[in-house]
Amino acid sequence: MRIIIEENYNALSRKAAAIIAREITVKPTAVLGLATGSTPLGVYEELIKMHKKEGLDFSGVRTFNLDEYYGLNPEHPESYHTFMFKNFFEKVNVKRGNVSIPDGMVVDVDQFCTDYEKHIRDGGGIDLQLLGIGRDGHIGFNEPGSSLASRTRLKTLTEETVRDNARFFGRKGQVPHFAITMGVGTILEAKKLLMLASGENKAEAVRNAIEGPVSSQVTASALQLHPKVSVILDGPAASLLKRRDYYAYVEKMASQVQAEVET
Repeated sequence: MRIIIEENYNALSRKAAAIIAREITVKPTAVLGLATGSTPLGVYEELIKMHKKEGLDFSGVRTFNLDEYYGLNPEHPESYHTFMFKNFFEKVNVKRGNVSIPDGMVVDVDQFCTDYEKHIRDGGGIDLQLLGIGRDGHIGFNEPGSSLASRTRLKTLTEETVRDNARFFGRKGQVPHFAITMGVGTILEAKKLLMLASGENKAEAVRNAIEGPVSSQVTASALQLHPKVSVILDGPAASLLKRRDYYAYVEKMASQVQAEVET
């Protein structure tokens, strides 16, 4: 697991965007797994800048979103459909037919989830999956106690998650209590994982995910089992890591090696 600690949120966003852009440059038909929420917003802003100023091309890219609230139609202002198109898809040249987001209004949920998994497999699998982390250590909407082998499914949200997301809806009672989410097992099948965390309120979850035991009570800890994971943190999010200095040293040495290779 590669741990990258940046000075602030803006630097974190630039670093993550550079990693995603490199993936697209190397493979113009890359399959990206995308996340919503406040943390990846800066990444999307940076990718939009790269598209407009540097010609970063999304025309061959395919995307699969992690999750969607169950019971919200795509046009709802707080749906993840709306979030993604408003904050990213409408501002780059990704083809609408290449965008996949769970359907929060589907009737046969089990069949939809089975089909979503098949759609990912038929697309060749996810090359790079972008992730955030909840305050309780969850990824996607895989709340504490989720099986580490879980697949895309309907998940009941915890009261903590409902409270955390209430700021987007105006009040707690308006937040959906269910979501369709990729499972932990689904996420772990991506070829590369990129998790972001910003702010002191994520520090405990980050510590538990990176330095704690692998546990279904902290579903982000399952990333320790994946061979190609990058975690990008700002200083406050990294503040509780016991091996913080070592992670910084590893990055410093890697940069020196890279510089020597390029000269």
